[in-house]
Amino acid sequence: MWLPSEGPAAEFAADYLPLHRAFYARELSDEALTGWRTAQLARVLDQVVAGSPFYGKHLAGVDLAAVGPDDLTDLPFTTKDDLRREMLDVLSRPLHEAVFFYETTGTTGRATPCPRDGREVLASNAHVTESWASIFRHHFGDRRPRIGLMGPTEVHSFGDTLGDVARNTGSMNAKIWPYSPVIGFPKALQLMKDLGLEVICCTPGVALTLAKAAEHYGYDLKNDFGVKLLFVTGEMCTPALAANLESVWGADVYNILYGSQEAFVIATACRNKRMHLSQTNYLFEVVDPDDGTSHGPRGTGELTVTMLVDGVKPLVRYRTGDTVVVEESDCDCDMPGDLVRIVGRTLDRISLGEQRFTAGQIETAVLGGVTGSAGYQVVIEADEAGRDRLTVRLELLRGESVDTAAIAARATGALGVPVTVELSDGLDPIVSTGAFVSWKAARIVDRRTEPDHETRVAQKMAANRGFTD
Repeated sequence: MWLPSEGPAAEFAADYLPLHRAFYARELSDEALTGWRTAQLARVLDQVVAGSPFYGKHLAGVDLAAVGPDDLTDLPFTTKDDLRREMLDVLSRPLHEAVFFYETTGTTGRATPCPRDGREVLASNAHVTESWASIFRHHFGDRRPRIGLMGPTEVHSFGDTLGDVARNTGSMNAKIWPYSPVIGFPKALQLMKDLGLEVICCTPGVALTLAKAAEHYGYDLKNDFGVKLLFVTGEMCTPALAANLESVWGADVYNILYGSQEAFVIATACRNKRMHLSQTNYLFEVVDPDDGTSHGPRGTGELTVTMLVDGVKPLVRYRTGDTVVVEESDCDCDMPGDLVRIVGRTLDRISLGEQRFTAGQIETAVLGGVTGSAGYQVVIEADEAGRDRLTVRLELLRGESVDTAAIAARATGALGVPVTVELSDGLDPIVSTGAFVSWKAARIVDRRTEPDHETRVAQKMAANRGFTD
């Protein structure tokens, strides 16, 4: 594992790594974890008030000495709008202390700066390293697989973070982003074959587009490549979508990590394909997405995090915008931490009939039992009487077939509105924009309303998302 050789990051590592190792060895007592959380919370709060122009104002008047890890409700929330408005004023250490500069994609609003210093890199990557090492032991024993990393942009943390994690596990990695004008889909596919890459890291949307591209360029997915594992991240991947990806690639699919540019890696996958929260790096709350009422560290609602690593940009009660279910772990893997299931963005909730559904519920309803699909899109309309109805467009890979009537019946029962299923020869390229914009903008065509800002952004981006020459 990468270790800083000197300076504040090295001092942090000397304190953090023994705690981290004890946590993963299940030798860290509840008292020791509480002590760490209490001390780090106080350190972060003191730092942000003193060093961040934004937090100096945002937390003014709060009795910070009375705030403990078990109750953060005296602290105000930090929102994505705050980050977009305040930009570098959110930082609580000088920018020159960072070792990496990243930023959000900026597709749906102002791109916000996300620098990281050595403390943040070390603590975040340590959890991902444990996850990958455990999964690799499960699938490959002592052998280290060859990895293909397909990250989104040059100023995204994907390539640096996962490249470091691959190095930490002793694995070779090749950065082969297929949408790059230098690489492209033909070159990415060629490298996958020539290098015998066994693990591919990408978004679910890229995995589907890559499968269509392979078919277009004459490859046989299951015979021409040696892919054993798909590590997907960056957008929602329900068990239904994961099962479909496994049928397409003939590989095990792991929803490998959950996080963001702003908040780093919040949770990581175990060998059982369940997600565990990084509980040495954050304090977690589940809050009501509508009124902000805190349900404590477990439950169903919007995930809110307070960062415990005192880097250049720790966030306090940051509302992630993601709906989750957090539960005490009953997993028999070697990963500690509460279990979290990502349901979808709070903004992606959709009203159908007299009910509201999350993105995960809709995707599960339309993809349940589907295999061999290269993608899907949902069209929502209202009939003459104003009643909602859905059309699911499915694109299948060559030689695949599905029972459209059975899919329609299952979806109708799950969603409570009439559903029909159509097979498509080629979906709108907008479906590939989910990781950059939103699941809703990529997957939903809602003809009941005018296109919103995110949909217009996704439509514009889709113009450059093809894979053919």
